[in-house]
Amino acid sequence: MTKCRCLLVDDHPIVRRGVRDLLTEERLCSEILEVSSGKAALAEIRQAPWDLLILDVALPDKHGLEVLKEAKLLQPRLPVLMLSLYPEKEFALRAIKAGASGYLTKDRAPSELMAAVKRVLRGGRYITEDLAEQMATMLETGQPERLHAMLSDREMQVLRLLGKGKTASAIAKDLCLSVKTISTYRSRILDKLSCRTTADLMRYAIEQHLTH
Repeated sequence: MTKCRCLLVDDHPIVRRGVRDLLTEERLCSEILEVSSGKAALAEIRQAPWDLLILDVALPDKHGLEVLKEAKLLQPRLPVLMLSLYPEKEFALRAIKAGASGYLTKDRAPSELMAAVKRVLRGGRYITEDLAEQMATMLETGQPERLHAMLSDREMQVLRLLGKGKTASAIAKDLCLSVKTISTYRSRILDKLSCRTTADLMRYAIEQHLTH
């Protein structure tokens, strides 16, 4: 069995059990610790070094991309494989830019998950065909395929919260920022997405599956 300490982060016990069983069957990890929230994951990363982080995008307390960034600050060399219910077009490119070694949707075959784990443990990156096409499009045109890819990470965070129906004051409280600052972000987002109102932003966020 590979001497690998794996931190598995997902809020669904069935998913965690399935991934654990696959890792165990393939004898890829000597230790697997399961946690169900971003806060718990970061606490474990602060306490000890890990060889692999398998991280869900949609967590109950923090978005997976936020956890990813904090994890890479704490352990820059830590390979991170993102798992998600949502297609690559929604978060994959942003995850890779933030330091993830790979991004897989949960509908992929178990064999592909194991191939991705082996690749990132060797220090490589696992890029799916869909993500490769996105990257090629950006290289060819200089523009992302989707408008929200132009948003900064903070702007994306604000957009997701607006999509959930939160007010500027509630978002300011969540992010520990001033209401004026949130209003500035909102104005920038409106401009970049060519929207006119907060209702337009909410509709856009919901249609693009950004509220999870």
